[in-house]
Amino acid sequence: MNPSPRKYSAAAEDQAALWAARLDGSTLTAADRAALDQWLNEDPAHRALLSQYCQFSTDLEDQLPALVAAGAVHLPPEKKPARFRWPVIWSAGVALAAAAAVAFALWTGAPASQIENLSTPLAQRQSFTLTDGTQVELNAQTSLRVENTKSERRVRLAGGEAFFRVSKDSARPFIVETPAGSVRVTGTVFDVRTESASEFDVTVVEGSVQVRPGALGRDSAPVALGARERFSASAGTGVQTLSTAALDDVLAWRQGQIVFDRVPLHEALARFARYHGRGLTATAGAAQLRVGGRFSLDDLDGFCTALEEVLPVRVSRDLSGTVQVSLRADH
Repeated sequence: MNPSPRKYSAAAEDQAALWAARLDGSTLTAADRAALDQWLNEDPAHRALLSQYCQFSTDLEDQLPALVAAGAVHLPPEKKPARFRWPVIWSAGVALAAAAAVAFALWTGAPASQIENLSTPLAQRQSFTLTDGTQVELNAQTSLRVENTKSERRVRLAGGEAFFRVSKDSARPFIVETPAGSVRVTGTVFDVRTESASEFDVTVVEGSVQVRPGALGRDSAPVALGARERFSASAGTGVQTLSTAALDDVLAWRQGQIVFDRVPLHEALARFARYHGRGLTATAGAAQLRVGGRFSLDDLDGFCTALEEVLPVRVSRDLSGTVQVSLRADH
């Protein structure tokens, strides 16, 4: 059985509606922000109520024409806005107030959350637009579970790499959870890569994020990242500030490329192995050789040929397609 919806006081409803209008229609001053924070802290229910009205303001733009067409409300032609904004609703009189009441009742009866499941196959990258307008690009063998609710947007990234251009929504934070940590934002552009419970890289292109290392981000204090900053738990390097060229290198996978800067050979092979779903290994003598350069993710044969040209190694393949790299001197 579904629980009954929470009942709020008329005063709280009115205040939430006014704050939603101001957040949607103007930029808050420092004094306004302080007043909003005070109101939110007065009662934990205020934050949830404000989130509902902010989401309602977005949804009403789509619902209001249907209500008018169905005859639920009647608007004077000169009062019909080209684009819905809260100030219009509250200044246009009884008809629009009635529309708001009917639309809000319909909206709150909608499902509590929306679930999206996204994934990419071997050796393919894909782009998607989520229901909230967020754009996401997935590297090969990456899967996401996205849950949109009235209070937050939560993404679970079990493994792989994803690039997010998050639709701004101050009332609904956007949270990415991975086995190695989490990222929290309201609207920004960033990249997340995770391969295991110990590998966790976050790179920010625009805006800022809060990173929490540890299982699902519950073990550590948040680390703040700004534009062109990168957090790497796997490398143990903490926060780095990236040059424009270094930022481009990190995000090269979006153009089907990968850049190595003197990384151990076994790490480079692991990146190609995940992308292609193939076994790529190195013998003990070859594993710690260093690899550098820009390579095409889709051209595994070209990468193997380049290894033999620049390193003292030999690449062999068995009938199953498994690739092994060993020192040339061992043959």
